[in-house]
Amino acid sequence: MTNGSHRQVTRMRFSVILRFHNRKTRLFWKTTPPSCPRTTMNLTDLSRTISHALRHAPWLYELELDDEGWTPVEPLLTALRREREEWADLTETDLGRMIAAMPKQRHELKDGQIRALYGHSLAGKLKKEPAEPPQYLYHGTAPDTVQLITSGGLLPMSRQYVHLSSDEATALQVGHRKAGRPVILRIDAATAHAAGVPFYLGNENVWLADSVPPEFIAPRTEQPDSR
Repeated sequence: MTNGSHRQVTRMRFSVILRFHNRKTRLFWKTTPPSCPRTTMNLTDLSRTISHALRHAPWLYELELDDEGWTPVEPLLTALRREREEWADLTETDLGRMIAAMPKQRHELKDGQIRALYGHSLAGKLKKEPAEPPQYLYHGTAPDTVQLITSGGLLPMSRQYVHLSSDEATALQVGHRKAGRPVILRIDAATAHAAGVPFYLGNENVWLADSVPPEFIAPRTEQPDSR
């Protein structure tokens, strides 16, 4: 082969290799898009929701406030992550950013706990007074937990008490913060109390229990009208 022919073949090979390399590069960029930044969080909406939870309706979020209004951060984060898709990865750091961004300080975050600084509703605080319960109480939960509850009973998990609702509509509200189609459990509270299970009156909407054995729990076959 002459020198001229050799140079021509070399150029052709280089051209094919370059085109193949460029094609691989283009395919790489098509199949591996650049990572998207996290959606900007509306901190004002977050602040309003947390105010509602801490000031007015902690029982809807299954929160337990002490006498000074403090509650552990983690149960609040758990409830908020279910509230909106954009809050699915919410962290304690995000709560700190929210507090710092508000023109008026509404919340305080300290040592893994959070509280609202003012505006609490008296009805929102849980009194935890031992009392005789009504015939039935209710608990809203996610469908994938029903079998576990009906076999092992209701336990407080990370909370101090099991939260129970005085009516099905309230239980459905609480349950919607756990699942799109929650299951309502009916607690035979009067029979359980007669058998020695203690109950505590939280407020007009909420009853508390240390735990509820499974023999007093039954899933409802239909949901109450939430309209």
